[in-house]
Parts: sequence; structure tokens; C-alpha cells
Amino acid sequence: MSIEDLRRNRMMSHLVQALEEGRDIGHYGRLVFAMVARHFLTGDELVAWLAKSPDFSEEQARALRHQVEQKDYSPPSRERILEWQAQQSFPICPNPDDPDEANVYKDLHFPDKVYDHITEYHEKKTEAGT
Repeated sequence: MSIEDLRRNRMMSHLVQALEEGRDIGHYGRLVFAMVARHFLTGDELVAWLAKSPDFSEEQARALRHQVEQKDYSPPSRERILEWQAQQSFPICPNPDDPDEANVYKDLHFPDKVYDHITEYHEKKTEAGT
């Protein structure tokens, strides 16, 4: 898997392009990028991409990578991405009116463990509600 795989999703392509241009994608932009890209890039590649964001050092990028991996964060839902976007100036999702925009599950295929984790989460929520 590679950065080219990530470009299949418009939002991720937007984030990749912004990082290539050396733009600050904001705290939540970096978090979304890390949560998704970790399934497509090596750890060192992820750190290198995150460190392209101005005023975000390689050390900070390594810490974010570690946090996301240790917590085993699943890629965020569209709704969560839009919530986070509202808290920063950089538009993580360039076209929030498009219901398919920011849905990383529509265009990208993740390892089975990601889908298993999501299913387990929803099962636990259902059990807790009964």
C-alpha cells in the first residue's frame, strides 16, 4: 500500500496535497491523516508525511503516530471528521455538502481487523443499551 492508495479518496488526496505544499492541516487534520494513513504507509513514511506540516516536528509526528497506534484508533467516521473540522480553520473535508466526501470507508479498503474492531464496538454499545 502507498500514498497513491490514499489518493483514491478525495479528502485524503486533499490532505496529501496540502502536506505536499507545506500547508498546516491543523491538529485534527493531522489526527485524521494519521488514523487513516497508518493502514497504508510504513511508520516512518507516516512520520515523514506528518512532519511536512509547518511547525510540526518529526518528534511530534512520532508521538502522534505512537498515540494512534497504541490506542489502535479506527479511521474516523464522516460525522466525527466534520465535528473536528468545525474546531479548526483548515478544511479537512473540502466539500462537506457532499455526503460521500470524508467517507474513507467508501473509497479505501482497510485491513479486516479495522472492520472487526468497529463491529465489536457496536456490539458492546448495543449490549450496554439493553
